[in-house]
Amino acid sequence: MSKKLRIVSLFSGCGGLDLGFEKAKYEIVWANEYDKDIWATYRHNHKSTFLDTRSITDIDENEIPDCDGIIGGPPCQSWSEGGAKRGLKDKRGRLFYDYIRVLKAKQPLFFLAENVSGMLLDCHADALEGIKQAFKDAGYTLSFKMLNACDYNVPQDRKRVFFVGIRKDIGIDFLFPEPSKKKITLRQAIGDLPQNPLPVANGIYPNRTHPTIPNHEYMTGGFSSIYMSRNRVRGWEDVSFTIQAQARQAPIHPQAPKMTFISENYREFKKGEEHLYRRLSVRECARIQTFPDDFVFLYDNISVGYKMIGNAVPVNLAYAMADAIRTQLSEYVK
Repeated sequence: MSKKLRIVSLFSGCGGLDLGFEKAKYEIVWANEYDKDIWATYRHNHKSTFLDTRSITDIDENEIPDCDGIIGGPPCQSWSEGGAKRGLKDKRGRLFYDYIRVLKAKQPLFFLAENVSGMLLDCHADALEGIKQAFKDAGYTLSFKMLNACDYNVPQDRKRVFFVGIRKDIGIDFLFPEPSKKKITLRQAIGDLPQNPLPVANGIYPNRTHPTIPNHEYMTGGFSSIYMSRNRVRGWEDVSFTIQAQARQAPIHPQAPKMTFISENYREFKKGEEHLYRRLSVRECARIQTFPDDFVFLYDNISVGYKMIGNAVPVNLAYAMADAIRTQLSEYVK
């Protein structure tokens, strides 16, 4: 396929999904992100894309350019296992239907939507079926699957659900890409980074930068009882735990020994080696989410850096999906 497919990106965040599609030779022509903490980072790293910063609920679909595909991950908090699980009872959960509203109006060749695995909980079964049906009613043949990012060249356990639709007149069912044969380890992902990231207290970003690596700083401070209830250390030859959007929930760097089991819901750092236990830096989290080092995150508070990265779709997983879509549409689009 020689044509560069034009993409509209909804709920874009800092643009991990967008970057994966760009790597697969798509063009992101228009993006939408409502969180003002993210705008500077998106614009810095996606200079050729127009960013609309209004709420999607305030945007008429006629203001959005025509496109070949729509991608995006509606907010996940309503569906998360760690949240209130309110689903469509939460206005953020209902944003799925704004995605579908735009999809129905623009009728691109395909769409891709991503969300947390919590959507598969029994309490969300009816809501999930309603969303699936709405995608089909919009004119698309739907494929739906939960994927683990570690199967797609991402050094991290990260289970997410994907909705992929091909417009019905094209007449094909999307097939999800095959998993890669080998896992990427933490050593391969971050082992070359300097072991001297900048410590940042109270979340306030210091007026200085790491001498060689952008965003190579980490949040200091205590760990909650919930955090200490489980081992938070993966070794160098493992894949990482899920990179989350909360700075205080960042995994511990693999230089540290596994946490010591005390009781069912309490662990502690190994005696005499407490100095080895630090959170992963923002850049280390970005590497684990497969962002390149030239993708720079801009923020005044380090918690915003962790938030942007933790909410992103890993770039390599996005690329795998984008490449599979392009390949399967190649006979239709010349």
